[in-house]
Amino acid sequence: MLSQYEFFKNEDNVLVRIAVTGAIGRMGKMLIEAVNASNDAELSAAVILSDSTLIGADAGETAGIGKNGIRLVGDLSEVIDCFDVLIDFTTPAATLANVDVCEKYGKGIVIGTTGFTAEEEKALSAKGADLPMIRAANFSTGVNVCLNLLKKAAEVLGSDYDVEVYEAHHRHKVDAPSGTALAMGQSVADGLGRDLRQVAVYGREGQTGVRAPDAIGFATVRGGDVVGDHTVMFLGEGERIEITHKASNRMAFATGAVRAAVWLGGKAAGKYDMRHVLDLS
Repeated sequence: MLSQYEFFKNEDNVLVRIAVTGAIGRMGKMLIEAVNASNDAELSAAVILSDSTLIGADAGETAGIGKNGIRLVGDLSEVIDCFDVLIDFTTPAATLANVDVCEKYGKGIVIGTTGFTAEEEKALSAKGADLPMIRAANFSTGVNVCLNLLKKAAEVLGSDYDVEVYEAHHRHKVDAPSGTALAMGQSVADGLGRDLRQVAVYGREGQTGVRAPDAIGFATVRGGDVVGDHTVMFLGEGERIEITHKASNRMAFATGAVRAAVWLGGKAAGKYDMRHVLDLS
């Protein structure tokens, strides 16, 4: 059995050179640690904001794993020849800009950024024809197994059960509902043959009236240092089924993203997701 730091090698069975952007953020540091622990990848570049005072600092040292000789840079184009795949958990605007750079130079990109507006989603959806790209709302192996389970449960349970999605995250998270909660809602909607855009209910207040039978509700909690809790409830007459995932450490997301980057190395241009990486299609 693979440990959390072991990954399936890419098709060429060689080390994949990985660049991490947002390298001094919480997730960026975790990604650097996960790449460092992998036997199948190597950190070859680390990117931060161009106005940061840490430009030129050692990426390993700032990530808390000791010096690794990789200097922090403020522009992805400075290191474009140094990596095969970029891992991006930053902001929508920064991610779109990085996709353009990777597309121009034929680099792969793994995207974990959430909180895109409808317009940004449209722009991102238009990409992928000219570069290998993996995008996921959550790179945890457990979450992606849950997504498959949710679709199957919805198919079996059908319209006799009401569906509610609950999620909780730390006080610093800026988007709601979480990308993972939305992905879970989408899996349920797919299983039920519903359009999530038409049936989603984001929070309730006041005289809301009787619950619409086809609604998929979302409830959001923000506070403390919660890494990520998600529960989908199927509520029927006389019983309730809950599928829950709780993350206790961001390393689950980081190791999944590195696993995705290793898998993506050498792949043809196209849009992929964790179902491809985990062979869940």
